[in-house]
Amino acid sequence: MAVRHRTQRAVGRLLAPFGFPLVSLFLRFRFGCRIEDIAESRHFYRKVRSESGAPLLICANHLTLVDSFFIAQALSSNWRFVLDFDSLPWNTPEERNFAATAWNRVLVYVAKCIPIRRGGQREDIKQVLERIVHLLSRGEVAVLFPEGGRSRSGRVETDTAGWGVGRVLAKLEGCRVLCVYMRGAAQATWSAYPARGDRLRVSLALIEPKSDARGVRRTRDLSLQVMGQLAQMEAQYFAQAAGQSPGELGVQP
Repeated sequence: MAVRHRTQRAVGRLLAPFGFPLVSLFLRFRFGCRIEDIAESRHFYRKVRSESGAPLLICANHLTLVDSFFIAQALSSNWRFVLDFDSLPWNTPEERNFAATAWNRVLVYVAKCIPIRRGGQREDIKQVLERIVHLLSRGEVAVLFPEGGRSRSGRVETDTAGWGVGRVLAKLEGCRVLCVYMRGAAQATWSAYPARGDRLRVSLALIEPKSDARGVRRTRDLSLQVMGQLAQMEAQYFAQAAGQSPGELGVQP
């Protein structure tokens, strides 16, 4: 497993100076979206990575097919990813959306992606999660969407979330979770892509889920802690959008 990841990382690092600018240009001209307060979110990510060597997992809400691209943009600039390739998170895109053709499989390979088939065989999903655990235990960073797919309601769905995140956290003592909530001003519900020219607002929160339970209860507990944090961040987003303080809605700032 280690050789497989080292090879993939080496190929990605070699092509990064050419690939990152192309991806950035594509996002700019295809969508024209702007991430608000991007300097603050990038500073926060650098601080989180520098202040501890404990495993770090990024968990985010999921509304569009290209969320991972914009999350990466919100966390770091292209040149920093080139200089510090390990700061680029590993990702687990849906196989049918991003790895259906040979060309797409090459692209996601160099972008540090491990495709996963939602609703696929348990053993296949288990292997992907084990690869994520392996990477995090060795100082790598990865992104997982706790909901397991794009939210059909357009809101964080705590009741229908998968337990994949909990399975990863249960195997990594002291693992930190960087929760990322990102949403466009025009994003009413889920969609394939964000509205062109949309303003994306992003918020970050660092937590360290813990549970004294064992087995399935531990997995569920850890997953729900992450989902609860994302739900709280979503409540804060809509409170601010409505011009209310988080306290007016009973949300802790």
